[in-house]
Amino acid sequence: MADLITVDDPDDPRLSDYTGLTDVELRRKREPAEGLFIAEGEKVIRRARVAGYEMRSMLLSSKWVDVMRDVIEDVPAPVYAVSPELAERVTGYHVHRGALASMQRKPLPDAETILAGARRVAIMESVNDHTNTGAIFRSAAALGMDAVLLSPDCADPLYRRSVKVSMGAVFSVPYARLESWPRGLEAVRAAGFKILALTPDEKATTIDEAAPHRLERVALMLGAEGDGLSTQALMAADEWVRIPMAHGVDSLNVGAAAAVAFYAVTSGRPTR
Repeated sequence: MADLITVDDPDDPRLSDYTGLTDVELRRKREPAEGLFIAEGEKVIRRARVAGYEMRSMLLSSKWVDVMRDVIEDVPAPVYAVSPELAERVTGYHVHRGALASMQRKPLPDAETILAGARRVAIMESVNDHTNTGAIFRSAAALGMDAVLLSPDCADPLYRRSVKVSMGAVFSVPYARLESWPRGLEAVRAAGFKILALTPDEKATTIDEAAPHRLERVALMLGAEGDGLSTQALMAADEWVRIPMAHGVDSLNVGAAAAVAFYAVTSGRPTR
């Protein structure tokens, strides 16, 4: 059973995992280096535990102690009870859901391990917006994608904002980082995947005509918001595919486009 510890000093070193959560650059460097990530909200904390992540500590405002009582009783990690005002001073923002947990990261598998058991894979190039990353992972989980591969410069899926937007779906979909780009795509093709590049370019085949749901193994590449896929990524693909647009709209937000494309890729597959 965890110890319930009341803390009233925002500079208490025991709260160091939670300091400056709004400082993106600091947290982006610090969290992977220290092997931690922050789960925010009751549902996300519970999903992280179900996924097997070890809890380092939990930070709760007083009204959330009873809600999280079963978790408190089930983990050995310390639980810090604080006022909402103190939580805001420590983290740098108003913690609306009143519950934060510092979780221990797991070692990432390599791409070859991920690909061995997959048939439907999403590949993200330079998607460095944490909101889009979370949205893409949520769609990947909901629509039955087997795995996600990230180019070296993609945002961290375990950054707090990504985890929050995905509602913990980042814990449900296996993912790995490709060590080089776009050379890392050679491993995807060697594993038997046809690589489709999602682009609004008019020269691309419509995704319905490409019929990706009929392919034995398919990897769908998505680019960053605005810039889309790089020339190198497009040249490395086996085929370009596009989502037909109407009413003069040229493209969708990458999160929305991912959801549409994932449905096309997985259509007809049994849900798990």
